Amino acid sequence: MSSDLEKQLTTGDKSYDIMLLKGVGEQIAKRLSCLGISNIRDLLFHLPLRYQDRTRVVPINKLTLGSEVVVQGTVKSSSVQFGKRRSLLCNIYDNTGSLRLRFFHFTANQKTALVEGAAISCFGEVRSVGPHSRYSAYEMIHPEYRVGNNYSSLQTANHLTPVYPTTDGLQQRSIRTLVEQALIYLEANPALLHDWIPEELLDKMDVMSLVSAIYFLHRPPENTSATELADGRHPSQQRLLFEELLARHLCLRQLRNKIHKKNAIAISADNSMTSRIDKILPYTLTEAQKRCISSVLDDISMDHPMQRLVQGDVGCGKTMVAIYSAFHVAAKGYQVAIMAPTEILAEQHFINITSLANSLDLQTVLIAGKIKGKARDRVLNDIKSGAAQIIIGTHAIFQQEVHFAKLAYIIVDEQQRFGVLQRLSLLKKGFQNGRYPHQLIMSATPIPRSLAMSIYADLDCSIIDEMPPGRSAVSSIVVADNKRDEVLSRIHKACSEGRQAYWVCPLIDESEVLQCQAAVETFELLSNTLSNLSIGLIHGRMKPKEKEHVMSQFKQKKLDILVATTVIEVGVDVPNASLMLIENTERLGLSQLHQLRGRIGRGTIESSCIFMYSPPLSKLAYKRLSIIRSTNDGFEIAREDMNLRGPGEVFGTQQTGLMQLKIAELPRDEYILPKVKEAAEYLLEKYPQASHSLIERWVGQSTQYWEA
Repeated sequence: MSSDLEKQLTTGDKSYDIMLLKGVGEQIAKRLSCLGISNIRDLLFHLPLRYQDRTRVVPINKLTLGSEVVVQGTVKSSSVQFGKRRSLLCNIYDNTGSLRLRFFHFTANQKTALVEGAAISCFGEVRSVGPHSRYSAYEMIHPEYRVGNNYSSLQTANHLTPVYPTTDGLQQRSIRTLVEQALIYLEANPALLHDWIPEELLDKMDVMSLVSAIYFLHRPPENTSATELADGRHPSQQRLLFEELLARHLCLRQLRNKIHKKNAIAISADNSMTSRIDKILPYTLTEAQKRCISSVLDDISMDHPMQRLVQGDVGCGKTMVAIYSAFHVAAKGYQVAIMAPTEILAEQHFINITSLANSLDLQTVLIAGKIKGKARDRVLNDIKSGAAQIIIGTHAIFQQEVHFAKLAYIIVDEQQRFGVLQRLSLLKKGFQNGRYPHQLIMSATPIPRSLAMSIYADLDCSIIDEMPPGRSAVSSIVVADNKRDEVLSRIHKACSEGRQAYWVCPLIDESEVLQCQAAVETFELLSNTLSNLSIGLIHGRMKPKEKEHVMSQFKQKKLDILVATTVIEVGVDVPNASLMLIENTERLGLSQLHQLRGRIGRGTIESSCIFMYSPPLSKLAYKRLSIIRSTNDGFEIAREDMNLRGPGEVFGTQQTGLMQLKIAELPRDEYILPKVKEAAEYLLEKYPQASHSLIERWVGQSTQYWEA
């Protein structure tokens, strides 16, 4: 062991600088830092992506196309071939057949070493040579190889060979050499990796020690099941993914505890206001909505900030829960900020909420890009003076020029579009007079409760699992775009009978790369083809006033068909619209398709959504469309979407680092989450310092995100 490292271990210095390893200078250290490796401990947690089996030799006549194998043989001939690209060709054989090796980059030493009669052991991917080869059917291009005098000098590996994540200028061989050094250090002194999970908890959770797991994963014995490793089911992987999920859960719990120690305005619900609100509601609340409202009103009566997530399927009535609680807060003289992801949705919220708020003598205002000049000044003054009690807009609500008088409640609609960092930053922005606002977060991308324990462990969670009465089921149809004429005929007939339809195009302009039908071009085509129908166009590049005018016409049934991009994905509510056609659905994710489909079926009319695609479909696109056709269950769709895309994309957390898991995979490892929660409770109660150390190990610098 190097004296520098020995000194660190004996003195308690925990840096374990990576430059202590042989062969690591400033240049290599810089490249390692690109992989998140700054010390020896980081290197030990830099785990393989997969493994290669170099423990056994495969006879040449047993080779299969695409496999990665070790072959041993004798060099029959080698020569330089000239053509479009110069290459060194080496033909080898064993007692079962022949194989060709090809090198496009080679040296004089290689030509000298690969001489007739030399014994050779090589590892690489088996590829097809093609129909014109006279020598062999298969070849390896740039295999790793060793040359010796005989086969006995060419020993095979005694454990599976790891394949690590790498970066420019850093080869697999270099990383393997460095990891081997780190493992020697670990073997000499296991204190290099302290196991922060106490032994009694390891036994209770039935997981192995940290050092054993790390050592195994870098050097799996040759008899280890490759399938078990690939599926993340080996006990050594279970140990590390358990610890990683535990650290993430503890981190969110730590955030939750911090928030609960902050001060907020306690707002008690008023029974008389409850009666007044119930009288003006356009429909009777479902039992699920009532339960959710009760939880929210209980939370805001506390003197610490509410942090509650309301999740439910598209159209389940989440917005009404938010409005109901907002009226209670505003009636007590405090301000409510309602933040929507798009101006269209913000404007719709403003119209719907204002029509109800007027009956309760509450003033609402809208912060939007279209409001300028003196009108904007009036809105800003009303917010600052407290005259405006309910403020609705996009994230512009929290621009520097907006000053609240008595902000007590923040409602975030479609929170997955904002991301975790934005949500947490709202607490800071809403801080006034030593108190933080209550916060309600709504999501139409529902997930099972067990997953919510990991992804939203800092929040209390309410689920609306019931649809308002009168909603019609939406039938889903998947068709190729060569059936466009039939679809046009069907939509023309329906609209002629008084129904309304959306025609959704993913892009605004024509794209040669994506080959998607442009909204503008579709609008012109439909206007010419269906000349007796009124057709409107809406997309993200239109001015807010133009978008508002078009949406207003559609709501008032002055338009039969609305051609739109995905700006209508969230929140748009036109009960008479019962048909939707979505172009190029092979380009869209499951949750987005489900959100779009949720714009119809909002009335009593039988509704249909047509998912049109351009063949041929990829396997992934085929799977997505099969799922969307088979179910309307948002929970099931969100689960499948996570399987296909990962939780970071689905929940808007990729940019925060929160869901950038190194080992664990959700929802694959969902089954272990109950164990994680149990272990977290145990550590927080008996070993709080261990909790901090686990967070530091797995989350590291990301802890800055929790300073809300």
